[in-house]
Parts: sequence; C-alpha cells; structure tokens
Amino acid sequence: MIAPTLQKYLDQNVTYRVIPHEPTMSSMRTAEMCHISGDCLAKGIVLRHDGGYVLAVLPATHHIHMPDLRAQLGEDVELASEGEIAGLFKDCAHGAVPPVGDCYALDVIVDDSIEKQPEVYMEGGDHATLISMDHAQFALLTAGARHARFSAHG
Repeated sequence: MIAPTLQKYLDQNVTYRVIPHEPTMSSMRTAEMCHISGDCLAKGIVLRHDGGYVLAVLPATHHIHMPDLRAQLGEDVELASEGEIAGLFKDCAHGAVPPVGDCYALDVIVDDSIEKQPEVYMEGGDHATLISMDHAQFALLTAGARHARFSAHG
C-alpha cells in the first residue's frame, strides 16, 4: 500500500502506475523481483544538513560519494539516523523511504545518473509496492530539486 502522504502528492501531480510485488527488504531485491534494472529504480537517502534534512535521490545500483555530495551541499552533511528517518516518514514502513521529498517538506538533490532513465521506478513507502512513471513525470516530481553528480555505480 502506498504511503498516504506520497499517494496524495502523486495523485495531484503526476501520472503513475502501481506495481504490487512480494515484500522485499532492499531496493536491489525489489528490482530483481520486478525484473527491472536497478539503474532505473530511484532510492531516497536521508541526510542531515545544516540543522535540517535533505533527501538524496539516486539509482538503487549506486552509492553516495560523500566528497562529491559535500562539494554540492557543503561540509555539514551526514547520514540521518534511523530514528530521524522514522520521524520524517511517519506513514512509511521502516527502511522504505520514497524518493520524493516535497510531500514530506524536504529539500531534494537528484543524482544526474537517474535523469538518463526513460522509465523511473520507486518504492511506495512500503516493501511491497513499486511505483512506475515515465521520465517526463519523474522530471515534474523533481523540477524544484537540485541536480548534480554525487554517486558512483557499485
């Protein structure tokens, strides 16, 4: 089931499809189960930054390269704790952060590598729902975000 906050926001802003799947505990396992490339599965990583939070969006196959991210945001960047994440994403399952920050009042930075994908997938705030949209719809969701290169395949 899609997190209510996310679903309301998506319904008001973009066209998307919902793909239910067997529960998984990692974005890469979700990609495998749904037979999609992890390169087109966007994941959200919550970062603590300047006394607040930023949501970094990158492909499931990538890892944040902190020196590049700090070059974009400044030195005061670190991963948020599980407790902080749970407080920000109250209607999402533990570990199922959707890569959409606007509806959770978070600033967003999107890695350039996800921008190359014709179709983008994302977790729906649980571990058993995948959301799919074409690149144009994803671009609408991330139009107000900062865009930069801060991840590496791995």
